[in-house]
Amino acid sequence: MDYCYNPHYRIRFVILIWSQIISLEIQMGYSQAQKEKTHKRIVSIASKRFREKGLAGFGIAELMKEAGLTVGGFYKHFDSRDELVAEALSNAFGVWQRQKEAAESGGQPLTFASLIDDYVSELHRKNPGGGCAFSALAPEIARSDKRTRALTSEQVRKDLELLVGLLPGKDKRAARSRAILTFSALVGAMSLARAVSDEVLSREILQTVAGVLKNPA
Repeated sequence: MDYCYNPHYRIRFVILIWSQIISLEIQMGYSQAQKEKTHKRIVSIASKRFREKGLAGFGIAELMKEAGLTVGGFYKHFDSRDELVAEALSNAFGVWQRQKEAAESGGQPLTFASLIDDYVSELHRKNPGGGCAFSALAPEIARSDKRTRALTSEQVRKDLELLVGLLPGKDKRAARSRAILTFSALVGAMSLARAVSDEVLSREILQTVAGVLKNPA
């Protein structure tokens, strides 16, 4: 039987190949999107748990179990634990900026006094996992790697700039000094308030510091 060339077969073959290629690309795109989603979930969990339990108090095994993944899967997302810590802290940083943006979107700009009140609130004191990373982790961050400390330094600069912007007056040097004092006092007060077991003393520490910061002599 003589071979008879049929152009329709060639067209069908080309269509089949291209459909397989497109299908593969879609699957790869979906896989990458899923990986990114999972990565963000891991970082979000770590960000919260580190602030609650400390950098040394929450291990990779616990993290991956909470994320519903195996321990071996950790290294598909991070080269090291230090890399996770850096990303988790980056996720935790910027609380005041987010607070400022939320206030502005609601038509009520953030004020120096309201920022202080929110920081020393019972909600913040009892929920370190959703609050300031500095008051929760400053001593441990000081012992972290260079990348983590560099990220921390940059965030401190940003927070100081935000505080300066909330202060009245045109003397920028005086405003920066007051911003540094405010930042340091708030972080220290919250750390100490969480450390003591006496609830009355804990609240007194926060209320006293807040009062002095809002109404300096």
